[in-house]
Amino acid sequence: MSADAEHLPAGALAVSVPIWTASEVPPNTSASLVDVGWQGEAEWGGKAGEIAGMVVIQCIYALVCLLGLLGNSLVIFVILRYAKMKTATNIYLLNLAIADELFMLSIPFVATSAALHHWPFGRALCRTVLGVDGLNMFTSVFCLTVLSLDRYIAVVHPLRAATYRRPRVAKMVNGGVWVLSLLVASPIPIFAGTATTHDGQAVACNLLWPSPAWSAAFVVYTTLLGFLLPVLAMGLCYLLIVGKMRAVAQRVGWQQRRRSEGKLTRLVLMVVAMFVVCWMPFYVVQLVNLLLPGRLDATVNNASLILSYSNSCANPILYGFLSENFRHSFHGVLRRCFDSSLCCCHPDSEAADEEEEEEPLDYCAAPRGDDKSKGCMCPTLPCQQEPVHPEPCCKPGTLLTKTTTF
Repeated sequence: MSADAEHLPAGALAVSVPIWTASEVPPNTSASLVDVGWQGEAEWGGKAGEIAGMVVIQCIYALVCLLGLLGNSLVIFVILRYAKMKTATNIYLLNLAIADELFMLSIPFVATSAALHHWPFGRALCRTVLGVDGLNMFTSVFCLTVLSLDRYIAVVHPLRAATYRRPRVAKMVNGGVWVLSLLVASPIPIFAGTATTHDGQAVACNLLWPSPAWSAAFVVYTTLLGFLLPVLAMGLCYLLIVGKMRAVAQRVGWQQRRRSEGKLTRLVLMVVAMFVVCWMPFYVVQLVNLLLPGRLDATVNNASLILSYSNSCANPILYGFLSENFRHSFHGVLRRCFDSSLCCCHPDSEAADEEEEEEPLDYCAAPRGDDKSKGCMCPTLPCQQEPVHPEPCCKPGTLLTKTTTF
C-alpha cells in the first residue's frame, strides 16, 4: 500500500486512476510528467504552449462544473417543487440528477490538482473525493439502467406498470441503487491514498494496489460493471421496446399510447446515448493504458476525463430540449427568479403555481378495449351531485395507473 506514485503511471496509474476521475487528474498529470518527459522540464509553466493548454483545461472544467451544478440543481428543484413532476420516471431522473450533482463537486479538486501537478489536499480528502466520485459514477450508470427497465415495463408490459411504476416503488428502487453502488465502489476508499514521486517534487492521489495485477483486475472490474454490462442491458431493453411498438402499431387504441410513450422513451434513449458517447472514450483510454502503458500522453487522458464529466452537465440540457413538461417547469422557475431580481413579482404568480402543482398527470391507463378513453377525461355519463358540496365525476383516486408526464 505504499507504492510510489511514480510507479503508478507505468502500470497502476493508467489503470486505476483514469477509472476514477477525481484521482485521475492528479496522477495523470504526474503521469504525464514522468511518462511524457517531465524530467527535463519540471516547471510546466516554462512553455507558453503548456500554459495556454492548462488555461483552456481550467476554463473547460469551470464551465462544465458551473453548468452541471446549475442544471442539475434546477432539475432537482422542479421535480421536488411541482406535484405533476413526481412520477416514477421523474423520480429516477431525480436520482440521476443527485448523482450528477455530487459528481460535479469533485471537479474543483481535479482542476486544482491538474493545475498544480500536485495533490495538496491530504490523504483524508483524497479518500473522500475518490470514494464519493466512484460512488456517484456507478450510481449514474445504474440509474440509467433502471430508467431503461422502467421504459421496458411501461411499453412492453403496460398492465404490470400499474404495480411496478409507482412513485413509492421508484423511491425504494433508488435506495437499492445507492446501496448497490456503495458495494461496487467499496474498494475505492479502501485502497485510495497519496504517495510522493521519486524526486519528491509532487504528491499524487491514487489507488495504491498491492501489485499491478490488482490494478489490472480493477480496470476490468469497473469496465464491466460500470459500462459494458449496463450498456448491454440498456440496449436489450430498447430492442425489445422497438419490437413491441412495431408489433402493436396497427392495433386499435395503440396509436395514442404509442405517441405518448414514444416521447418519453425517446428522451430516455437520448440520455443513454449521451452517456455512451461521453463515457466510451474514457473506458477505451483505460483499456489502452492497461494494455499499452505509457503510450497515451496527458492530453488524451485529460480529454477523456473532461468528456466523462460533461455527461453530467448535458442531461439537464436534454431534458429542456426533449421534454415539454421539464421545459415549461424550467421556464417557470427561471421567470420567477428573473422577476424577483427585478422586483417585479406578481402577486398572483404564487397562487397560479400552487394551482399548477395540483394538476393531475397527463396519462392514465384505461381498461383494455376502451379506445375512447384518453388521459384523465371523465366519461360523458351524467353524475350525481350533492346539493351543497358537488363532487367531481372523476376522482384522482379512481385512476388505474399513472405514467410519467413528458
